[in-house]
Amino acid sequence: MKFIDEAKICVAAGDGGNGVASFRREKYEPDGGPDGGDGGRGGSVLATADRNIDTLIEYRYTRRFAAPRGGNGASAGCYGRGGKDVVLRVPVGTVITDVNTQEVVADLARDGQTTLIARGGRGGLGNIHFKSSTNRAPRQHTQGEAGEERDLRLELRVLADVGLLGLPNAGKSTFIRAVSAARPKVADYPFTTMHPSLGVVRVDENRSFVVADIPGLIEGAAEGAGLGVRFLKHLARTRVLLHLVDLAPLDPEADPVRGARAIVGELEKYGPELAAKPRWLVLNKLDLVPEDERERRVADFLRAYGAPDGTPCFRISALRGDGCRPLIFALREALDDLKPPAALVDNPPDAFFPDDMPTD
Repeated sequence: MKFIDEAKICVAAGDGGNGVASFRREKYEPDGGPDGGDGGRGGSVLATADRNIDTLIEYRYTRRFAAPRGGNGASAGCYGRGGKDVVLRVPVGTVITDVNTQEVVADLARDGQTTLIARGGRGGLGNIHFKSSTNRAPRQHTQGEAGEERDLRLELRVLADVGLLGLPNAGKSTFIRAVSAARPKVADYPFTTMHPSLGVVRVDENRSFVVADIPGLIEGAAEGAGLGVRFLKHLARTRVLLHLVDLAPLDPEADPVRGARAIVGELEKYGPELAAKPRWLVLNKLDLVPEDERERRVADFLRAYGAPDGTPCFRISALRGDGCRPLIFALREALDDLKPPAALVDNPPDAFFPDDMPTD
């Protein structure tokens, strides 16, 4: 299935039904009192997170979702039928934003989490509500309220504990294959990864974490070069970033130091929050470096790169699995001390309507 992580849609809640002005007319009560019922509420549009969905492709081709209006009231104090709600199922991690106001409407970060995105209109009042001691035969009634209509942007941000960064062919997909059951495509040409992939890394029977692999970045990605910044948003929820560096590039003119600095520069251009996340260095493909040169090449890179003091640095061969196990154990220990990122917005509770409002 094609991976779609953004979509724009229009949602329209149903209008409320109209209230009715009517009077009881029976055989022996030709002048009975008012008995006009209320209109039903319009259907609302809700969104719910579903872990069984991993793409927004359904919303790329169907752009408008409308709930039905409420039924009109009737005589004998009968209420109109409430409009049926429309529920949009989206992947866990979907952020819903109002296109016109840029307000974050919902951040659905848990499976089953549900939020209201367009409220149905209230039903109008029948004339039964307007009777009084001085108004025995009211003819007043009200029309139903209009339902909300909004233009929304859906944006999927994958949920992962660890995010992988690096130039194309840095070995990110090979690493995620080595430490998890995920099987992303691996090849000897750039941009083999075209969309994010997730892998669950199981440390022991009761401890695991999720790693996200995104397409490789190149210098100028923040301005749209390569695959641009389209996939950087998927690292927003991660707690630790692993910066993979190829210490044995096939191109003899490639400079690992310059490439590593370019990645950091793209993070800073994208946003300070992403650049400030804990970032570990992972020096990869040491199996391709002659054994007697490894220490010198690692030392030369660290000296030229100038990593901040205290930056964790690991040496691995993702292809052979060398050094991967100590890295995943260190990650698990670090994740125990790091809080998950806060939600972008506090979603309202799932009780959307007053208990006394008729729904059907």
